[in-house]
Amino acid sequence: MNILFIHQNFPAQFKFLAPALVRQGHVVHALCMRQPSHAGQWQGVQVHTYKAERGSAADVHPWVKDFEAKVIRGQACWEAAQALKAQGFVPDVIIAHHGWGESLFLKDVWPHAKLGIYCEFFYNQHGADAGFDPEFPVREQGNANRLRLKNLNNLLHFDDADAGISPTHWQASTFPEPFRNRITVVHDGIDTQAVAPNPAVRLTLKTSAGQQISLSRQNEVVTFVNRNLEPYRGYHVFMRALPELLRRKPQARILIVGGDDVSYGARPEGGRKWKDIFASEVRPQISDSDWSRVHFLGTVPYQYFIPLLQLSSVHVYLTYPFVLSWSLLEAMSAGCAIVASDTKPLHEVIRHDETGRLVNFFDPAELAQQVCALLDDPAARQRLGANARALATSTYDLNTVCLPRQLDWVTALGRVIM
Repeated sequence: MNILFIHQNFPAQFKFLAPALVRQGHVVHALCMRQPSHAGQWQGVQVHTYKAERGSAADVHPWVKDFEAKVIRGQACWEAAQALKAQGFVPDVIIAHHGWGESLFLKDVWPHAKLGIYCEFFYNQHGADAGFDPEFPVREQGNANRLRLKNLNNLLHFDDADAGISPTHWQASTFPEPFRNRITVVHDGIDTQAVAPNPAVRLTLKTSAGQQISLSRQNEVVTFVNRNLEPYRGYHVFMRALPELLRRKPQARILIVGGDDVSYGARPEGGRKWKDIFASEVRPQISDSDWSRVHFLGTVPYQYFIPLLQLSSVHVYLTYPFVLSWSLLEAMSAGCAIVASDTKPLHEVIRHDETGRLVNFFDPAELAQQVCALLDDPAARQRLGANARALATSTYDLNTVCLPRQLDWVTALGRVIM
């Protein structure tokens, strides 16, 4: 088959699937919004880049600003698709992460191609991220209307898409019927052979004072990982748990991974960073010597990220009812003992006191208590970590579970035209 991937940051979620289809003998192309230097061959995939030629209008109605941006990206992708068609490429199957709007008009270019969309999230006024955290209420009048219109992109894709794929059952459940029945749930996959426990792991860190410290599995290490440190992923709750945690565990090292930008939700007022806001909030409650055991590592290259998980004594993962992070399943695959928020996305993977421990998202005291309890109980950490890894390998392993199912999904999507 001829297969076309659409993702503004390709390969992203398709980094395993696209090369696997090449290995099966398919002709695979991709369209992405990157600099021209990214064009060319990538693991057998022919990558074509494009860019939007205009930005959003300054005076566009605020309720449709998001949709206008998606239409602009959709137009840019449509123009790139027209150029690709003029070169003679006709896809049998298009696989798109449609969330940014790029694939809105592709059926107008190739009406007979089968379209499969990556169903990451459908915005809902109740039961998900919107209104979840009372500390950050949305004060914008008409926000419910804006949220309704934010789904225009999703709704328009439902008419064109032949099938969907979603990484978790909860994320699929956010989509409405009847399209939900066309969604197959298959996770992107974790290479559980590469992400595995390593009792001999060691990691050297440079402290803020310029000193180097070497850590091993013999140390008490608490890890917290986000793409960016922000309320959507419970950064504020984690920071508020630190004074008690550091007081009770005077040898523990806290390793915090994440940038200081915003991936989800609103930016703080006044140009400040969420990272600094909550660090400043708790800093007066923590002595200088204890604060020296808190290490902000920023964004960490993947080759160092996995050893960090392998080093972890207790890994903390908190989230609003939103998209589940890859990092959680990687932590499970690495055999981490996990303390996680008792929120809906976690219920698929964390069974309380079996594959981890669940705590009230809004209760820093309970979070500190559970982390300390696990630090004091090596046997419990071993049991929870082993169970977490067993679930990761049995349900989310890339090579034995997820990739074969993804390939089957693509085959079924293209079967009608084969």
